[in-house]
Amino acid sequence: MILPPTQLRKVTEQPAFPTPSARLAYLINRFQPSPETVVLFLAMLIGGGTGMGIVTFHYLIQLIHKLMLENLMGQIGVWGAWTLACVPTLGGLIVGLMRWRTQDFGPELSSLIAASEGTEIRRPLRPVTKMLAASVSLGSGASLGPEGPSVEIGANFGMLFSVILNVSQERQRLLLAAGAAAGLAAGFNAPIAGVFFALEVVMATSFATSGVSVVLLAAVVAALIAQIGLGAQPAFDLPVYQVRSPLELPLYLGLGLGASLVSLAYTQSIRLSKACFAGKVPGFAFLGQIPEPIHPIIGGVMIGAVALHFPQIMGVGYETVEAMLQDVEFPLYLLVVLLVVKLVMTAISAGSGFIGGLFAPAMFLGASFGSAYAKVLAVAFPAIGDQMAAPPAYAMVGMAAVLAGSVRAPLTSILMLFELTRDYRIVLPLMAAVGLSVWLVERIKPTFNSNSNLQQIGLSELKDEQAEIVQHILVEDAMYPCPKKLPATLGVLDAAGEMIRDRVRSALVIDQAEQLVGILSLEDINRALALWQTYSNSPTEIPDSLSSQTLIDICTTEILYAWQDELLSEALDRMSLRGLHQLPVVARDKPDRILGLLEREQIALTCNLAVTRKALLHYLPILPTTDIVISH
Repeated sequence: MILPPTQLRKVTEQPAFPTPSARLAYLINRFQPSPETVVLFLAMLIGGGTGMGIVTFHYLIQLIHKLMLENLMGQIGVWGAWTLACVPTLGGLIVGLMRWRTQDFGPELSSLIAASEGTEIRRPLRPVTKMLAASVSLGSGASLGPEGPSVEIGANFGMLFSVILNVSQERQRLLLAAGAAAGLAAGFNAPIAGVFFALEVVMATSFATSGVSVVLLAAVVAALIAQIGLGAQPAFDLPVYQVRSPLELPLYLGLGLGASLVSLAYTQSIRLSKACFAGKVPGFAFLGQIPEPIHPIIGGVMIGAVALHFPQIMGVGYETVEAMLQDVEFPLYLLVVLLVVKLVMTAISAGSGFIGGLFAPAMFLGASFGSAYAKVLAVAFPAIGDQMAAPPAYAMVGMAAVLAGSVRAPLTSILMLFELTRDYRIVLPLMAAVGLSVWLVERIKPTFNSNSNLQQIGLSELKDEQAEIVQHILVEDAMYPCPKKLPATLGVLDAAGEMIRDRVRSALVIDQAEQLVGILSLEDINRALALWQTYSNSPTEIPDSLSSQTLIDICTTEILYAWQDELLSEALDRMSLRGLHQLPVVARDKPDRILGLLEREQIALTCNLAVTRKALLHYLPILPTTDIVISH
């Protein structure tokens, strides 16, 4: 076929001004570097872009803070102290207008992580818009922090490069982690904590040693640029910390216990606030009927009204935190009031639609709680006052303990506080309090990822609605109804021959009464054969003591069972906990009766078939002549 001249020009002509993404792809194709080189180069680009973005973000916060709390208040402050409430209200108005104009500020970090696992990104990336909204929120006094937007700036850079170059899902997760590490490293001047945040939260257990170098490089580049633009000084200027006595360690454990409760109250209050503004809580349904762009104005009015009495809760709050760490005198009642008011105002700020992070408020709450905890101990037990460190020490440990319990990232919290304080002497009580806080939070409010075990059997790309389908499958739908059975007295060589002939991986071992006594796998047989080769004098000679082995000698006799009528997900949980590949299936009323065998490979096949069967139901009404029968 011959194309018309106009169409031919469209095919052969190159764009006069190629896009940056096209230039980058052209350079990569031109020089043909190795995949590892490309990823390292992208890590440097992500780190550099994130570092410059963070520097710009911090200067924007300072600019808006100066315009509103200095210039604006200088003009209207003569009208009375009540005018302070106008600042967060004005900030809410601006954020509301931005939300009305854009409708959406882009995906959060959790959505980007889900996208790197195969979920489709349903919202466009808008890092610049989100950075501007966060600058207005924090500069006008919203009770949030800069670290959340900082991490998302880096994560957006990582996701953007992965989309431009159309990399694999594994590389996309790695670049996303590199961006998140760069954002936290530059935002807090804490590159080590940034790396551990990426490995602990973003990549979880999916990272390899080779990928750590990519995350490290991005964090180093971003932190270096941030230090050039913002300075290399630590976030807090702290007094000298001194351990008075080893007997003080139990007091820090008590601090960890209380910090876990503060963390739970903090996270649950944020969820409750978001539900209230969405109209999902009884008594607050009217808020759901108010247009979403109005919510930040309502939040700004509430923050402003409270700030008239407690201005310490406005904004990031680092000045108040540093005052607590410098042992500035705070009455006990004021510390308790600031703890409660800051918690409520942070929940309102997040729920009403202001943009910001939750790290800084968590550290404010931890410092308040730690200082109050030390003062209560000194009053309640005056005899141990000489054996205790000053309240700033408990404030520092409380910061990390509440932060760790809130974000469930203990290593990140420990390393972040160490980098922020640059004081190693605090690490021992810090580790004790943080460890206990996270452990208690997990016990009280455990996190359950319904996809974690499904990922282990190759179903990591299931969407939420597909994972919900899988949760309703029963064991009897996935089991082999007629598993291979072998007598316990059968020799190992004979059993190996039968399993090779029948092409099975596992078999049930039964006694003369056909009662189940064990499970045999190919791995058991291979281990026995390898042992024979080790102790034999020649390749063809088998010692009598080994050749007389039967299946009862090598099979697994400590057996876990699966019930035919239980959920497949519950059986899979037990298999994952013990690292098992198969479970025998029995009836609840007759546990000695073998009904089948449940194997991981069959579980994966059954889950995929269930998802396909559900998808076919949408097309069967328009395919009346199909012979496919869907069983329910």
